[in-house]
Amino acid sequence: MLNLFSQPNFFLIAGPCVVEGEAVVFEIGRQVKAICDELQIPYVFKASYRKANRSSIKSFTGIGDQNALQLIQAVGKELGVPVTTDIHTDEEAALAAKYVDILQIPAFLCRQSSLLEAAAHTGKYVNIKKGQFMSPEAMQFAVQKVKEAGNDRVMLTDRGTTFGYQDLVVDYRGLPTMQGFGVPVIMDCTHSLQQPNQTSGVTGGRPDLIPTIAKAAVAVGVDGLFIETHPRPSEAKSDGANMLPIEQLRPLLEQLVKIRAAIRP
Repeated sequence: MLNLFSQPNFFLIAGPCVVEGEAVVFEIGRQVKAICDELQIPYVFKASYRKANRSSIKSFTGIGDQNALQLIQAVGKELGVPVTTDIHTDEEAALAAKYVDILQIPAFLCRQSSLLEAAAHTGKYVNIKKGQFMSPEAMQFAVQKVKEAGNDRVMLTDRGTTFGYQDLVVDYRGLPTMQGFGVPVIMDCTHSLQQPNQTSGVTGGRPDLIPTIAKAAVAVGVDGLFIETHPRPSEAKSDGANMLPIEQLRPLLEQLVKIRAAIRP
């Protein structure tokens, strides 16, 4: 894991929104790993093993916890990369920790003290997403909860701030603010472009603006990027409306590497 933070490039957390099946997670993981190896970008494979915070009761939630976690672990072992997934309850922390290297705390749960403590007690890295309702300054208390539980392996991810009812806005001043807490900071380039609470019960998004969010974040000096990607977003079973088509990933990362090199001290 330490190689994520010792490289000249930003690191990339990327994968599908949710585990849809064996074929697609390996397809995505292999493609992203090949690109990252070529561009010397440290890579973390990401997929949710279960989606617990869906707008509609009819939304796809997963293929079964054990099956999905085993697939995430298998991708990591084949590719030789760390893997991550999100958790939603205290009990899930210990379960997921058997299979992944980084436990992701969803934005809506970033103030849930018992969840942060349960994640900390696993000894895994804990990536806390900034709540859409939280200021960057307030995230220092989430970091403190994990550290005071005996775990210094903490990361923070910005995913925008609620603007009205169906939009989000990114304030890039928050990235250096959160880096000031002494932890790596990641920009979620896909969820920050979500358009939640649609009347259809299916979240919308602006994937065409993912390059804009990513370029600005790298220019500011972010430590890592989070990008959900899929070979066929229109067929994705969750959050397809704001995922980056995987064929667009290489040219975007090539641009981002150049920006990183330009600002590197």
